[in-house]
Amino acid sequence: MILIGLTGSIGMGKSTTAAMFSTEGIPVNDADKVVHDLYRGEAVAPIEQAFPGVAVDGVVDRGKLSGQLSGNPDKFKQLEAIVHPLVRLKEKAFIESQRAAGADMVVLDIPLLFETGGEDRVDVVVVVTCDPEIQRERVLARPGMTEEKFAMILSRQMPDGEKRRQADYLIDTGNGMDDARRQVLDVIAALRADKKRES
Repeated sequence: MILIGLTGSIGMGKSTTAAMFSTEGIPVNDADKVVHDLYRGEAVAPIEQAFPGVAVDGVVDRGKLSGQLSGNPDKFKQLEAIVHPLVRLKEKAFIESQRAAGADMVVLDIPLLFETGGEDRVDVVVVVTCDPEIQRERVLARPGMTEEKFAMILSRQMPDGEKRRQADYLIDTGNGMDDARRQVLDVIAALRADKKRES
């Protein structure tokens, strides 16, 4: 089974690209969704202990949490030390279940793939990208997004140019979704052809 690591900076169209893989029948493990579920489950107690006051009615309030983080960027490491091992366990369970189900490939959608050393856990890396102007336009159109927030998010992400250099495949979403879908189909076909040659 081929493990595809899918990543891309904010506003590049990564979630949309992940949905395209899913539409083609490739199982996708979305790290952001896993975190969202953990914030309603296993991660609530340890996060509340480390960041008192962020849990409301048994759920981590992301607004309150980001309020505590924005004043103190060092606390990101503390949060990651709690969340990343739990995300890794869920990812492992996903891979095992898909392998048992006979999937020929799966997508691990990991926003901070390179930043967390995730490229070592996958067979190929697909980076979703687009021109910086398009990225900026998309991100600043999001509700509640400001120049400051955008700058803070970018500062925590590896620059797009560096991601592109480390990618096995690129999906450029700058020319519309039909074009991106064609690129996704090309990646799937290339990976299946490679696998056939090897077997």
